[in-house]
Amino acid sequence: MVLDNIISSPHRRSPSFRKQRDDFGSWSSLVQRHRFLLTALVLLAFLCTVYLYFAITLGAAAGGSCSGLTGTKKALCRLERAKESVSKGKLKFL
Repeated sequence: MVLDNIISSPHRRSPSFRKQRDDFGSWSSLVQRHRFLLTALVLLAFLCTVYLYFAITLGAAAGGSCSGLTGTKKALCRLERAKESVSKGKLKFL
């Protein structure tokens, strides 16, 4: 009799409730629910990295002393700046 009362108790949780709760807390369901936001975050991080790369490399080249020169003088100046940047550990492509 005591077992019948425990089995038929309305406060007993059903297995489907347990399954929903476990599914809600798993990493795979979290990734599936927020796939768009995670994709947008990865894309934003990639674009920021590309922007910073070009801002640093082109910004350093544009602010140099070679901007007023023309012809072979400008080429020699750029070559000297490239040698300086390689010696400082910065990799630049002309």
